[in-house]
Amino acid sequence: MKTVGIIGGSGFIGSFVTQKFLDEGYTVKVSVTDIGNTNKYQHLFQLKNSDYLTISQLLVENLEALKIFIEDCELVIHGGTPFQLNFEDAQKELFDPTIQGTENFLEAVSENPNIKKVVLIASVAGWNTNFPLPAANKTATETFDETDERFTSNESHPYAQAKFIANQTVLDFIAENPELFFEITSVSPVMVMGKSLSEREDSTSTGVQFLIKNNIAPDDFFQSLYDADVAFAIVDVRDVAEAIFKAATTNGLHGKDYLLSSESYAVSDVSLLLNNKAPKHPAAIIYKNSLARTDLGMQFRPVAETLQGNQIPFVK
Repeated sequence: MKTVGIIGGSGFIGSFVTQKFLDEGYTVKVSVTDIGNTNKYQHLFQLKNSDYLTISQLLVENLEALKIFIEDCELVIHGGTPFQLNFEDAQKELFDPTIQGTENFLEAVSENPNIKKVVLIASVAGWNTNFPLPAANKTATETFDETDERFTSNESHPYAQAKFIANQTVLDFIAENPELFFEITSVSPVMVMGKSLSEREDSTSTGVQFLIKNNIAPDDFFQSLYDADVAFAIVDVRDVAEAIFKAATTNGLHGKDYLLSSESYAVSDVSLLLNNKAPKHPAAIIYKNSLARTDLGMQFRPVAETLQGNQIPFVK
């Protein structure tokens, strides 16, 4: 049985990735930041084939611990960077774990001769740090795909800036190391939504769905999204996990970075769908997924299937 290491494999996306590899018969190693907090990973032991699952504590800033975690892995999935919108110290909470963690990860895998394939769970922010707003050189209705120029701004959210820098770190590493003995492939999902596999209440993705469903604006940023009725490009968390598995098990994808996206809806229509109501406007295609369809054989679920029936609480 092949062994896959999944950094961040108990999070919102990571749990589905862990489930997919267990379903496919892999031995799975999952890293968590705090092994003592069982609430963050105990749901994984309810999955099929969880006898082939192990949990280890790991901070990606710790290079030596990272090397030990991946030493017996043939495949490694890196999804261990924080997706959080609220923070106190952007450098400590976002930039350091995202950028330093990526640098450490690349060093660790490059020293492990067992590694055959690496998949990085990046973000649409690696293409456009203004997301869900359009890149500065685009209108709100213009499409975006992997042939477009990447866009970043110092005025973007620190999370988005950190993901953009980390993605550039990966691109630079690939360019500087043309003779690597393993493949690196990245996936860049847009806003990931769907029902969580766990009962955790600290998932940013689940939190965003809760806010939109209930039209709650905790800050000026969210209020501006409602006021402008911004279009959200959305992808189902199950499709993200499927794409990650296919990227990890398909050869010849070195250096590729796939946008993972289904349809876009105005935030008002996302709220309606989350409340099991029909949207007032048709879906649009803003972030295109043709490359993932072609190379990975992906078929993306309609957003209505992702959102309707989702068990996100409603506040009266």
